[in-house]
Amino acid sequence: MRIEPIELVEEAAKAFVHEFRNQYSKINRVVVFAGQGNNGADALAIARLLLDESYKVWVYLFNPSGHLSPECSENVRKLLNIDQVEFTEVRDNFIPPTLTAHDVVIDGLFGTGLNRPLEGGFAALVKYINSCDAKVVSIDIPSGLFGEDNRENNKDCIIRAQRTYTFNFPKLSFFMQENEAYVGEWKVLTIPSDPRAIASIPTNYYIVEEEDIVGVFQPRRRFTHKGTYGHALLVAGSRGKMGAALLAAKACLRSGAGMLTVHLPKCGETIMQTAFPEAMVDIDANEAYFTSVPSIASYTTLGIGPGLGQEEETAYALFDLISSVISPVVLDADALNLIAANKEILAKIPSRSILTPHPKEFDRLAGQSNSAYERLQKAREFAKEHQLCIVLKDAYTAVCTPEGNVYFTCCGNPGMATAGSGDVLTGIILGLLAQGYEPETAAVAGVFLHGTAGDLAAGHWSERGMVAGDIIDALGKAFKQVI
Repeated sequence: MRIEPIELVEEAAKAFVHEFRNQYSKINRVVVFAGQGNNGADALAIARLLLDESYKVWVYLFNPSGHLSPECSENVRKLLNIDQVEFTEVRDNFIPPTLTAHDVVIDGLFGTGLNRPLEGGFAALVKYINSCDAKVVSIDIPSGLFGEDNRENNKDCIIRAQRTYTFNFPKLSFFMQENEAYVGEWKVLTIPSDPRAIASIPTNYYIVEEEDIVGVFQPRRRFTHKGTYGHALLVAGSRGKMGAALLAAKACLRSGAGMLTVHLPKCGETIMQTAFPEAMVDIDANEAYFTSVPSIASYTTLGIGPGLGQEEETAYALFDLISSVISPVVLDADALNLIAANKEILAKIPSRSILTPHPKEFDRLAGQSNSAYERLQKAREFAKEHQLCIVLKDAYTAVCTPEGNVYFTCCGNPGMATAGSGDVLTGIILGLLAQGYEPETAAVAGVFLHGTAGDLAAGHWSERGMVAGDIIDALGKAFKQVI
């Protein structure tokens, strides 16, 4: 069913005002800056609804060309029907109002259609707003920010919002670290839309919601045994880094794998068997680090990397081990660092294997990136070129698939920026892969499960107080939440 643009403006304004009044008191003066297009129309409709709610509202409409969109023009008419409205239409000269910490600015100057940096009077206005102490809330997208690639943008001419309320879908630029200062806290507001029109827009970018994960994890049948759920081999640990192996091992079995064997140096045997008796161990010939390739015939899948170390002998052993496998594996941490330093290993990795780098690890693999957007595009191309799943870990972890698709996960929190969190993720994905889940499914669902468990752990321990082991302890509740 087609929805007229004027109706969309009204629905967007209602959704925005509903959120706004939950955050900002009527004590604050609200100063609305509206542009000539439909983002400006949204701003004018919001101003009208806030006036109906008894907010103190001042409105500035910037119309230097003398031409407004039909929706903007109609909302000017509706706004001016209100008695004693504080409304100023700006055609040329503009004396800005004094903005203080007690004011809230609503930014409705430019929307998603912007494709070149702001300049002239609009650039000056943005710089003025950014220089003031007022709180800023942007409609749909901060004015001046592009929806995707901002590498050629003028960063001095982008609104720095405290909050951004966007409609139906976030913009790709919201997921990039370099844009956090402009977007602030963002929230997606749902308004009516034409599902057929949305479905017709091609995209390679997806957001993973809980509803996408519900149904992924299959129930366990009564007449099964540990062998039904796979036997994983984890090659991990070195002297001083056995904790990484231990965390990955615990997460693997906690994620449902039937059996786990950990191949580790001799110095780790007592640690693993004492701290985690549920795991079996296979002992390397070396006392301190990985040097000898275990037989892999009896294992369902393989994970390599947590705490492995970067000794020269370890690089040779890694090459031999990866050369001996044909099914997808999970590679993390020092395994990735060794591959980055010995690129000949890359060609030996089985297709659809899962690599889980953080940004610096990925830069070592694919070359330095100057922005998160550039790094994401490299990760997409890297995944396609090498037919791998790249789990690019960040605030919004992105799983890049061999087909060129990108799956963002929004759950998780800053408390997960703690030592060992990545080792836990490796263990979770390894556990899912061992149970027979397709690599792309294991990667996407594993990241979501990891983030959900992290949120549960933060709810109990706080973001500051949680450690990586708390994520493992919360995995059971995370499974219950998404099954």
